[in-house]
Amino acid sequence: MKKIYLDHNATTPLAPEVLEVMIPVLGEVFGNPSSIHSEGRRARVRIDEAREKAADLIGCSPGEIVFTSGGTESNNFALLGVALGGRGEGRHIITCQTEHPSVLNPCRQLEKSGFQVDYLPVDREGRIDLEQLKRTITRSTILISLQHANSEMGTLHDIEKIGGVARDNGILFHTDAVQSVGKIAVNVKDIAVDLLSFSSHKLNGPKGSGVLYVRKGCPELFSPVCGGDQEKKRRGGTENVAGIVGLGKACELAKARLQSGGVEKLQHLRDYLFQRLCESLTGIEVLGDKQCRLPNTLNLSIAGAEGETLLIGLDVKGISVSTGSACSSGSPLPSHVLTAMQVPEDRIRSSLRISLGWSNTEEEMDTVAKTLCQLVHLNRKKKAAFG
Repeated sequence: MKKIYLDHNATTPLAPEVLEVMIPVLGEVFGNPSSIHSEGRRARVRIDEAREKAADLIGCSPGEIVFTSGGTESNNFALLGVALGGRGEGRHIITCQTEHPSVLNPCRQLEKSGFQVDYLPVDREGRIDLEQLKRTITRSTILISLQHANSEMGTLHDIEKIGGVARDNGILFHTDAVQSVGKIAVNVKDIAVDLLSFSSHKLNGPKGSGVLYVRKGCPELFSPVCGGDQEKKRRGGTENVAGIVGLGKACELAKARLQSGGVEKLQHLRDYLFQRLCESLTGIEVLGDKQCRLPNTLNLSIAGAEGETLLIGLDVKGISVSTGSACSSGSPLPSHVLTAMQVPEDRIRSSLRISLGWSNTEEEMDTVAKTLCQLVHLNRKKKAAFG
């Protein structure tokens, strides 16, 4: 049975080209990058090369790239770094109800330490009100942290305008771009952003590697990882050389795909799948913004069907999808994202997230549409029979 993977917002398969560059590093480039002898310098060179590739993907200088262990650490670093690095300047942070847990949980921790955090609501499409953001700003506001793309729906915040509001008010702006970098063009020169997070394993790189972009001239951040002088004293700990090298290669591949029509391919496959589903199913609804969203993401609510039941049925057939964020899987509570959007509970229970990747094909979409439609019809028949 050929497996079809459609959960790329949770993680992506390691690209063969990435594995190819990592294996020699794991076996041969064993030196500590902080050592000044030849083995240490070999490792340092590989890190510097990867830093240039990561910087090239988002349009910044290599010196603005800080390597981390992934998106969660990058987001934690941004939130805690700003809050604990400038406690005398203010104690107010603005974020959103639909943020990733790696933003929401540090905010809750900061609230316990006396910080005030405002969690902006969203509309039925998952977008904030820009005017409400402006009204929420106070003299004590030190940071606005709003994600670029939501992992469950793919909805895109207008970070260009949000960054402009932050800059006009002299407030630092951080965006969690874990879901957008590598899937759409993201260039920090076009955004008034001070801090930006992204993760290797969301763009066909290895798990355990990530980036925090820190704009040149940004106030000094408190580092949640204190140790040696690595990363220009911004993040202690011996670097994960192989993981960083893999991240660099993944960034290089992502930029090449974006320049060769990759976005259009993903969008075509997403829309093709939805069209095929609509040919055979009624009561199907796209959740989130239908225009301003990631090209690879389709969050569907299918009336009369249970999302988890469909997920299990698809998995039996070799098709991997999700019912929401992987970081919240196993929770008995409904999606905090869909709840914040005021989606009715029955619609939340009937939702599925399908997130495509670069290697998916039209033939696979045909198979997924046929299989999912069969499962939905079967699910509806059982519900009708048993009430």
